[in-house]
Parts: sequence; C-alpha cells; structure tokens
Amino acid sequence: MSQVDVAVGYATASRKGVPASASFRRWVEAALKGARRRKATEVAIRIVDADEGQALNLQYRGRDYATNVLSFPADLPPGVNLPLIGDLVICAPVVAREAAEQGKTAAHHWAHMTVHGTLHLLGYDHIDDAEAEAMEALETRILAGLGIPDPYEAAP
Repeated sequence: MSQVDVAVGYATASRKGVPASASFRRWVEAALKGARRRKATEVAIRIVDADEGQALNLQYRGRDYATNVLSFPADLPPGVNLPLIGDLVICAPVVAREAAEQGKTAAHHWAHMTVHGTLHLLGYDHIDDAEAEAMEALETRILAGLGIPDPYEAAP
C-alpha cells in the first residue's frame, strides 16, 4: 500500500465513544486496499454533531436531517495532481444511535461508515440495485477482513 494520509478533525462537544484517528486510518486503508487503490491517497475526516450534520446535509443534498456520513469527492482542477480523494463528514450522534438501533457495536458501525464513505470517494455508489449490491458486497468483504460481521445482516 502506498502512502495514506488521513486527517481527522473532531468538531463535537464530546469525543465520548468516538474512535481515535488511528482507527479511522486503519479503516480507510482497508477500504483502499479492498478497492485495489494503490496510489498515494489523502482523506480528510470531520466528526460532527447533529446540528452541523443536519446543516451540511441540507446545504449539499437538500435533506433537512442529520445523516450518518457525507462524502465530498475531491474536484481538483485539470493539471493539479494531488493525492487528495476527498473529505468525509461523519455525524457522531447518528452513528451512535444507528449502532444501538441495529444491535451493532459502535466501533463496528464507525468502521462501516468510514469504509462506506471512502468507497463513495472512490466513485462507488448505490443509486440503482446493481450498484448497491456491488458496493454492499465490497463493503462486507472489506469489513470481514477487519473481523467485522456483515453490516447488512440483521442482528440476532
């Protein structure tokens, strides 16, 4: 794997239950490896509260609620060859709530949201059923490599 730089910014009042930057780096690296990306890569991750998550989701997607992860692929001008693939915004209270609702450990759900967002930065999507199935299969394989169960399987 080539050089991977992951910058994590914490913009929440509390970091309780929020993973350390080393975890985010490990999850981004796993996503890049699973997607067979071998070039040097930079990703910025911002951990936000519900208010900022809602404001960003409204501004960029027209949806007036906080969502788990937003992906902003880099849109570099022609001729600018930086390894930046983009930014992720992950909403801490939404991830915590979803993990509890889905009967998953918080760490596993944080890993899933990080892998999911990173794949979006690489161009993967789930707009139609075929894309969704391919992306979910890739996520499941990457997470399995991290010892994390299938995130799409219902909890017992």
